Amino acid sequence: MQDMTVLYLAALTFMALHLLVSGTVLRRIITDIIGEKAYLAVFSLASIGAIIWLVMSYNAAVTSAENEIYWQAPPGLLHMGSIVMLLALLLAVPGLLTPNPTAVGAEAVASRENAVQGMVRITRHPFLWGVVIWALFHLAANGDRASQAFFGTFATIAFLGTFSIDHKRARKMGAAWKGFARQTSNLPFWGIIRGRTDFSLKEIGWWRLAAAVAAWAALLFGHEWLFGVSPFAV
Repeated sequence: MQDMTVLYLAALTFMALHLLVSGTVLRRIITDIIGEKAYLAVFSLASIGAIIWLVMSYNAAVTSAENEIYWQAPPGLLHMGSIVMLLALLLAVPGLLTPNPTAVGAEAVASRENAVQGMVRITRHPFLWGVVIWALFHLAANGDRASQAFFGTFATIAFLGTFSIDHKRARKMGAAWKGFARQTSNLPFWGIIRGRTDFSLKEIGWWRLAAAVAAWAALLFGHEWLFGVSPFAV
């Protein structure tokens, strides 16, 4: 089977898991049969397997003769990479480290008095928006066919995932979710602009920001070793 075909199949599998199973009627059917915990375990393993397949198929396709080049990114865009990635990680890492009812199994957080705090004031989906920023930059910076399929998959799933999670939480949590959602926003900073909440750098916490900067530095200087591509434009 051709390398690009395998990549497309891996991308479709990963997208199907998140768009056609998670948050749909099919998910409810499966959980009714095997239970919530078993479903989460199976879904997590399937997602990990799909990501591994997607990465391996991308690595094969990106060096394949089938990989057509659509455009070459201008040096100015490439020079912006480190700044854009820092922004993505400043959302994603503190987002993962902040209690949030949008996280798996964390619905009870919405009932706390301090449910809206730190990074959640900026967006209730900080990790996914970090992924969106990461993926969109790599879409722009890599104008080849394989990269468009690979990073486009992550951009699509992360962006649509913010709406899917909102829908699932609203259906499952009812009034608790409505109270939480009224004080937050999906789009970063929109809730602050609309006056639903206030920005608080102190609540985000210096250690969460430090963790984000550390992750950024590790990826920046380890990028060539990890992925075979230097992040420093020449």
